[in-house]
Amino acid sequence: MEFGSQRSEVDKIEELYKVESKKIEELKNILQKQKEMIFYINTSKDENEEKIVKEKIEGIGIFNKEYNQAYYIELKENEKIQELKDVFESEDISKIGIDLSKTYILLRQEGIDLKGIKFDASIAAYILNPTDNKLKIENLAEQYLEIDVNEILGENQDKKAEQINLFDEISKKDEEEKQNKNKLDEKKYTFYSYLIYKLQEITIKKLEEIKAIDLFNNIDMPTVTVLADMQWNGMYADEEELNRFGNKLKEQLEIKTKMIYEMAGEEFNINSTKQLGEILFEKMKLPVVKKTKSGYSTDVDVLEKLKSEDPIISEILDYRQLMKLNSTYVEGLKQYINPKTKRIHSFFHQTITATGRISSTEPNLQNIPTRFELGKHLRKIFKPEQGKVYIDADYSQIELRVLAHMSEDEHMVQAFKENQDIHKQAASKVFKTPIDEVTKEQRSNAKAVNFGIVYGISDFGLGEQLGISRKKAKQYIDEYLAEYKGIKDFMDNVTENAKEIGYVETLFNRRRYIPELKSNNYMVRQFGARAAMNTPIQGTAADIMKIAMINVYNQLKSRKLKTKIVLQVHDEMMLEVPIEEAEEVKELIKTEMESAISLRVPLVADVSEAENWYECK
Repeated sequence: MEFGSQRSEVDKIEELYKVESKKIEELKNILQKQKEMIFYINTSKDENEEKIVKEKIEGIGIFNKEYNQAYYIELKENEKIQELKDVFESEDISKIGIDLSKTYILLRQEGIDLKGIKFDASIAAYILNPTDNKLKIENLAEQYLEIDVNEILGENQDKKAEQINLFDEISKKDEEEKQNKNKLDEKKYTFYSYLIYKLQEITIKKLEEIKAIDLFNNIDMPTVTVLADMQWNGMYADEEELNRFGNKLKEQLEIKTKMIYEMAGEEFNINSTKQLGEILFEKMKLPVVKKTKSGYSTDVDVLEKLKSEDPIISEILDYRQLMKLNSTYVEGLKQYINPKTKRIHSFFHQTITATGRISSTEPNLQNIPTRFELGKHLRKIFKPEQGKVYIDADYSQIELRVLAHMSEDEHMVQAFKENQDIHKQAASKVFKTPIDEVTKEQRSNAKAVNFGIVYGISDFGLGEQLGISRKKAKQYIDEYLAEYKGIKDFMDNVTENAKEIGYVETLFNRRRYIPELKSNNYMVRQFGARAAMNTPIQGTAADIMKIAMINVYNQLKSRKLKTKIVLQVHDEMMLEVPIEEAEEVKELIKTEMESAISLRVPLVADVSEAENWYECK
């Protein structure tokens, strides 16, 4: 689009009128006739601690493509928002906007249930390029419409308004500033609603070109509502239990600290890299693994390598785990407990990872530690409300099942079809041992190779993980690929194909561009090769989970059940369920997860019921 044509379009927007409250009915008639609402919500910070999203709606820009008109309505008074309630809640009026997951929460805070979500500009842009995280409307306008928003709106308008008012009376200045702000809001947010209309036009065409329109319409757009609803539901967090857990950690920290002082023969600041380095490498004469500009390195990798040198190392590693648990999770989680709901309402995102996986922030509930037994106990603070239980469903080895389907490897397909233990089968083949004679250690090593293959692990990485030589690790991988020829061919083909066309895709046409494969840097190329192998598998698994979540959500709604989805952690979904609905929901979730898609091998979901998150199996 030429800049001249942009300017003429903006000139049209300059002529738009503001709808007064008396004209809201007229606007509603237009929206009901159009059957769509192209809009941009204007918000400001809200210090109210009880809100799930600490923002409030200031106004809304709405674009009418039929007449090329836009409208700005101030919505500071709650009554005005309520006047638009039936429009927001109408399934018949398609909602076209940006960041609609947040809009959903903002409206729920006003007692409005946003329905008819059809197009989100940030989701469309994410599918078109999942490694570009610049998804604000200004970035998208520049990228897809070649429009510089700041240039068109005029960056210095606020400053000009301030200079004009500088020598006026205070009351007059305040009034004029208010008027200037209203004019700027009107101009800016009506323009943003216009940009959303143009972005929809161009990104839908681009999605059709890459055959990702079904992915957009049937997977990613319905997921917006599911994730927003999950955030709204939140998870009850028992603050008393959290405090008790914190006190237990502090007691253990005191014991660990005394033990470390005794083993070191003196007191020192365990959290100081400098002091810890001096104790370990100068006083105790442990071998120096790595030095930095500032002295000895005492990071986790270094300490792990020194574990066999002295028992003090294990105590220091435990001390660090306890410190992290206390600061990140005990003290860290407290600030996220909503004082009104007593729940933690984590943000769930679908536009952050390059593979399509859902991520969680503020706080990251997908990262509650599980490898450290004490860390696992932190999950006990998350409980369903009285009269309800948690029902947890976890896909069994979904990424390996996706790999079996995509590679068509006969051994792996056979193992899953016959419900064999896939890790035992791999151990039997790699270690040339009858399947019923496979040892626990052999199975464990084969499991590491199985999952390592999915993530494109190197012989060095596998050796580090299993504590074996690089040569031995390479032998394991070579033996594995010799037995599972379908997997080897799949890995080779997917990487070569990605080099040629520049991207890989999931089964649902989710695309990831991998320019790293053409880099001159060997390490960057290796990263690209791992991404090429892993993305189709991990991305397909993530897409399957989204389909399952959408189907479960729709079933809960159509059956008018009170059950709510409260958490998603990669291959796992957790629901908060009234006791009287438990049996029906167990059957529902298992059916929906296992029938989300038909693969060459069966999908299996393990379902459990528990009184808290820790007890979920």
